[in-house]
Amino acid sequence: MPDTTVTTARLVLEDGAVFSGQAFACSEKPVTGFGEVVFNTAMTGYQEALTDPSYLGQILVMTAPQVGNYGVNSIDVESTRPQVAGFVIREASRLDSNFRSESMLGDWLSTHGIAGLSGIDTRALVRRLRTAGVMRGVITTDMSRSVEDLLKEVREWPSMSGRNLAAEACQSSGDGWDSGLGPFATMTPEGSEPGKPDYRVVAIDCGAKRNIYRHLVDKGCEVIQLPWNTTPEAIRAEKPDGLFVSNGPGDPAAVEPLIETLKVVAGEVPTFGICLGHQLLALALGATTWKLPFGHRGANQPVRDMDTGRVEITSQNHGFCVDWSSLEALDCQVTHVHLNDRTVAGFRHRSKPIFAVQYHPEASPGPHDAAHLFERFTALMEEARTSSSSPRSTSTAGA
Repeated sequence: MPDTTVTTARLVLEDGAVFSGQAFACSEKPVTGFGEVVFNTAMTGYQEALTDPSYLGQILVMTAPQVGNYGVNSIDVESTRPQVAGFVIREASRLDSNFRSESMLGDWLSTHGIAGLSGIDTRALVRRLRTAGVMRGVITTDMSRSVEDLLKEVREWPSMSGRNLAAEACQSSGDGWDSGLGPFATMTPEGSEPGKPDYRVVAIDCGAKRNIYRHLVDKGCEVIQLPWNTTPEAIRAEKPDGLFVSNGPGDPAAVEPLIETLKVVAGEVPTFGICLGHQLLALALGATTWKLPFGHRGANQPVRDMDTGRVEITSQNHGFCVDWSSLEALDCQVTHVHLNDRTVAGFRHRSKPIFAVQYHPEASPGPHDAAHLFERFTALMEEARTSSSSPRSTSTAGA
């Protein structure tokens, strides 16, 4: 049973600010977590956010006033466990009112040793992060530790810049993925399974969300997962029809081995990148990236398609961005722009079958406005297949 005597917790930021409240996730022993403190503006989807590997090494603050009212379950997860270093909310629901709930949020976090802090002014905290930018912090239920000691340790904690967290977030080692979206997402009968795959896709895992793979499977893809440090030879050996580069945490410029691999193989077959994958493909092509002041994290981010003029509301979770001018100096075209700050939200190569977006078309959580991008990927693979008598021979060219 959780130790109910551990009732208080605090968050200490590197600028010296302290937020004290209640520990709604109480493990048997005090828990302390260090990381970059970031905020998410989504009103729902806390379980998907908590299990998103892109949040590895971060303390997540939700702006919604109450969190936890529908509990957690074993299906709505994006990885095997919570990835955050800590979780901060205004109020924790005392009830988990949903027929699919298997556990209370606080109990679930406690099981995984994640500190949860509630009862603080999250609006004041978010305003501070929005004004000063994201910063390092520590969340702890150990009240025996002084603020001074915690602050000293926070300021010595490594920054997100320069860290290759994809190496820690990667969960793949050459295995496949065959689960689709399921009946709740597709309104299909229980037990229905996707048909025989039409396309073989190598997915480079930098901390991939499961819902991306589910979408690919539902669009007729056989998904072969390879780790972030895979080689061009390993990719070509799979004879793929397409190459996918996943989302993930950390500084894209620090994932140097994968950037070098993508310099070789990107575009040999139709290539699609999401979030960190978008940044890595841009870096491989010769562009640069930079760190946003407080990132884009939420399920209500507006993006304009520069080709059609269509505005899509998207789910986003990133702290770095591709530099617009460096991208346009290449043989690339910006295809999508974030309407809040005019940053790059997507691009394509003018002569190679490469395209990528900074946001999450698979949502989970969030709107499905951009789910059509998975069909664009399969259309590119079909086009490559029909334009060549042996489409997979292009993936082995130069091997």
